[in-house]
Amino acid sequence: MNAGSVAPRAVIVTGGARGIGLGVAQRLAASGVRLALWDRDRDAVAEAASSLGPAHAAFACDIADEAQVEAAAAATWAQFGSIAGLVNNAGILGPVVPLWEHSAADFRRVVDVNLVGTFLVSKACVRHMRGQAGPVRARIVNVSSIQAKEGMPMAAAYAASKAGILALTKSLGKELAREGILVNAVTPAAAETDMAREIDAARRAEIVGRIPMGRFVEVGEIAALVAWLLSDNCGFSTGAVFDISGGRATY
Repeated sequence: MNAGSVAPRAVIVTGGARGIGLGVAQRLAASGVRLALWDRDRDAVAEAASSLGPAHAAFACDIADEAQVEAAAAATWAQFGSIAGLVNNAGILGPVVPLWEHSAADFRRVVDVNLVGTFLVSKACVRHMRGQAGPVRARIVNVSSIQAKEGMPMAAAYAASKAGILALTKSLGKELAREGILVNAVTPAAAETDMAREIDAARRAEIVGRIPMGRFVEVGEIAALVAWLLSDNCGFSTGAVFDISGGRATY
């Protein structure tokens, strides 16, 4: 990552306490970028930010709560004075059951966190981004899933919420295309994270069987793609979807 133009500013990573979020943060911090980690786990996100060094900050935030999101965005802006990038990564898996066994409450919770949360964070941060000096103002990367493209049995709420993120990415990318703010999404296959440990061995084998490369994606591999999308090297892609699926994606 060419961090020269963004190092003095903050890049927000939601769900930054662990997994993909922490992996992205570690990659960016190594390039000199300052991180604002958001996570609903107050203790874990504080520990994660501390592990990156004194230039970084932690903010406790449930992204499904609009008041908390607005407060975190204001606090981040107050501390760093600018927001160069946003990685909408926070999400939950939800029940691994057939659709007809989802409760309405469970379905809504997954959508509220994964999709509505991405909307709320983007809305709060874009207001600040648009006020920054141009012509290059900021980059937004939304972490979706390969399930957004093809669905997957036993994961209707998760797949639907992640598909919504792709449509949101394309809409926001078009809206900001001439404002120096690029908005893109990544669609990883299953990654080696805490979320992966929520599934049993049979489910894991089923997922691996769908990936031609025969393994889960490593967090570092996703972080490398996200870092490129946040960098000056990505200048003419917006509203786009970047697969990192080990060959699983067919379109």
